[in-house]
Amino acid sequence: MMAGEAPELSAQERAGKAFPVSWDQFHRDCRALTWRLNEVGPFHAVIAITRGGLVPAAIVARELGVRVIDTVCIASYDHTKQGDLQVLKGISDQAMKLGGGTGKGLLIVDDLVDTGKTGKLVREMLPDAHFATVYAKPKGRPLVDTFITEVSQDTWIFFPWDTALSYHPPLRDGAA
Repeated sequence: MMAGEAPELSAQERAGKAFPVSWDQFHRDCRALTWRLNEVGPFHAVIAITRGGLVPAAIVARELGVRVIDTVCIASYDHTKQGDLQVLKGISDQAMKLGGGTGKGLLIVDDLVDTGKTGKLVREMLPDAHFATVYAKPKGRPLVDTFITEVSQDTWIFFPWDTALSYHPPLRDGAA
């Protein structure tokens, strides 16, 4: 950063609105997602987008009785700053074969679609797969086939694995 330049804001700082999600709420939302997906399947395999998609993929796979779970590992966030996408691990050859090379019959799962950059990259890998997320923001929503809750683009979701129990002051000063 050069002298006189304002520091770059993180995605969390730009978002402004906080949406904390408890383990109980997340589990309920994942089960609700599964109820919708049950009408769409069956699926040969679940592909989790790491790391955020690991927990919902495990819940969805359990509820749908899917035993084959694979991952596609993509780095896009450095804690709170979104950067360039980097594929750290692609989809396995076995999962690709189950999806006929295009993803047909495969279920991609992630916790959230935000800007859609990650979703677009995975869609290019598996154009015929069904893409499901628990939460969706407007910019990424068109890439997703099934989701449960839409939040505004300026909302930052605090997932239960990223938080700890602590006191939070009321939104309005003096409201305590």
